[in-house]
Amino acid sequence: MAYLIYFLPALVLSCIASFTVRTRFKKYNRVASTNQIRAVDAAQRLLDVNNIVDVRIESVRGYLSDHYDPRTKTLRLSEPVYHSTSLAAIGVACHEVGHALQHAKGYAPLQLRSNLVPLTSLASRLGMPLILGGAAFVSTAPLLGRGALLAGVALFGLTVLFALITLPVEWDASARAKKQMVSAGILDKREEDDAGKVLNAAFLTYLGAAVGSIMTLLYYLNRLGLIGRR
Repeated sequence: MAYLIYFLPALVLSCIASFTVRTRFKKYNRVASTNQIRAVDAAQRLLDVNNIVDVRIESVRGYLSDHYDPRTKTLRLSEPVYHSTSLAAIGVACHEVGHALQHAKGYAPLQLRSNLVPLTSLASRLGMPLILGGAAFVSTAPLLGRGALLAGVALFGLTVLFALITLPVEWDASARAKKQMVSAGILDKREEDDAGKVLNAAFLTYLGAAVGSIMTLLYYLNRLGLIGRR
């Protein structure tokens, strides 16, 4: 029962977010922009307008696998987005340019998130195995089991921190994209809200992931007796 109390709200939010982003992307992926500009060209225009000349754009496989890599200054657009002239594709591409703008401006949350990537990668691999192993041994070898649980929870806490930092990073990237899509002549003013709806839906997925991580951490803290027990 305790498990459901902690995880059900996060699961519901994640399902809603996933459904919303897929339905909105599908809907506005059928709506071509008035200017008939491809997403890749929209991204390049935003880079040019902001005098960013050291970021290259590549096409990658996958569905909504679009991302900006600050290590190599590469903006990668998924194949369905790259050549599309739809409002959804343009919104996604401009959002990724928003990350490039953050990088160029030295946006602190993006820098912090990038610095946390190696630690978070390690924590995501070791955290849960330590938690599960600790839970298995806590009754037969209390000291060993509890130690493993504490170590696992501490590592998992890093993934929660990463998820929380991701929220302002993603929100700000979308805000930068929304602000410039019209001023750069990529979208008509009437199209701004529709492209923005896709970005708002995408943000819900990050929010759902953050809530899920927080609830998972709280659950194991409760199991350890560090919260919710007297």
